[in-house]
Amino acid sequence: MNLIIPMAGMGTRMRPHTLTTPKPLLAVAGKPIVKRLCEDIVSVCSEPVKEIGFIIGDFGKKVEEQLLEIAKNAGAEGKIYYQKEALGTGHAVLCAEPSLKGKTIVAFADTLFRADFILDEQQDGIIWTHRVKDPSAFGVVKTNQKGIITGFVEKPKTFVSDQAIIGIYYFNDGEFLRDELQYLIDNNVSKAGEYQLTDALENMRQKGTRFLTGDVTEWMDCGNKNATVDTNKKVLTYEKNLKTNLETQNAVIIQPCFMGENVKIKNAIVGPYVSLGKNSSIENSVVTNSIIGENSYIKFAVLDNTMIGNNATWEGKAVELSLGDFSQIKS
Repeated sequence: MNLIIPMAGMGTRMRPHTLTTPKPLLAVAGKPIVKRLCEDIVSVCSEPVKEIGFIIGDFGKKVEEQLLEIAKNAGAEGKIYYQKEALGTGHAVLCAEPSLKGKTIVAFADTLFRADFILDEQQDGIIWTHRVKDPSAFGVVKTNQKGIITGFVEKPKTFVSDQAIIGIYYFNDGEFLRDELQYLIDNNVSKAGEYQLTDALENMRQKGTRFLTGDVTEWMDCGNKNATVDTNKKVLTYEKNLKTNLETQNAVIIQPCFMGENVKIKNAIVGPYVSLGKNSSIENSVVTNSIIGENSYIKFAVLDNTMIGNNATWEGKAVELSLGDFSQIKS
């Protein structure tokens, strides 16, 4: 089994957090998104994942080393591929052509999931979906009464299905997928200058590939700040992994939270649903439902639904007041 993870995008919806860190390497509950994705996929496979191919942009040697280490920790050999131009999802997957062989999973790196099934690797193909209230914002699949996919519709204006494609796909024949992606490139089958994976899927379906759906119980998006903070909350709820090796003084910690190594909390209330990276400090503050990176310092702050990066400082100030009757101060 091979796993291919396209992650070359610029992550513009997550700026400024992605100015120095690729979006899939941002931490959720103390662990990079792409590391969680690899672990989750390995957990639903009935056979070992032997190779993980990461499709990246010019992220630098340090990032590449980190990705290779993630693959190693998942029990697989890591491969680095490059997408030099943003030419669509189909083009991105084809950039990992040497890894498109045999049983293959393609997983886009801005989504996490929870599933209670083991992947049936004997099927031709499986497209992981989740039922949504408003399918008009997603690519969806149409199925027949046997659960076999009969078509793909991108952002339907009228209702055709509520089964949204979450961005994870299984193929029993990676070479077949490779050939259909190459066909798109060779024949310039594109939309607005981009080669789409769903076009290759439709060609495969019409040639006899039987795609089924794998409906996940939870789909957690990491596409923007609000979605990532919400995903952090959900992961903490599932894992309840508060670490106790931290330094506190007159502090209240409301679980669930994640605390990295050497975290210091003084005269503060932290939690619930807060992740703190290693070497970070919070003083004289109240912080809830937030992600704070490594080596960051928070003082005199009231924070909620907040995301703060690494090596950052937020320092407000204490205020002394003499406030009369019927007065109001709003900030």
